[in-house]
Amino acid sequence: MASREALIAYRALLRATRKSFAGDTEMLKASASEIRSKFEENRHVASDPDIPPLLEQAREATQFISTMIVQAKLNERGGYEVKASQEHAGATLELPTEEMLRKKSV
Repeated sequence: MASREALIAYRALLRATRKSFAGDTEMLKASASEIRSKFEENRHVASDPDIPPLLEQAREATQFISTMIVQAKLNERGGYEVKASQEHAGATLELPTEEMLRKKSV
């Protein structure tokens, strides 16, 4: 069950990066490499208490990439243009509190 959920989370992350970084080959390669590296790092995790937090991190990363990252494109006038989609409407960045940072580092 956990390996199936991990595969779903892995694919969701890759889909989010493909959509957010469409047309940016360098970022697509780098993000795919980083995602694979993080999943490989945790391949050995098999205990039930350790798996849900890792899956939640993957879900949060997917959500962040999908709603908080917008690629700017160079326009014909030499400036950059951002076209946010409906997914980005209403997205807010929650700044981490000291308590949140302590929990993540433990």
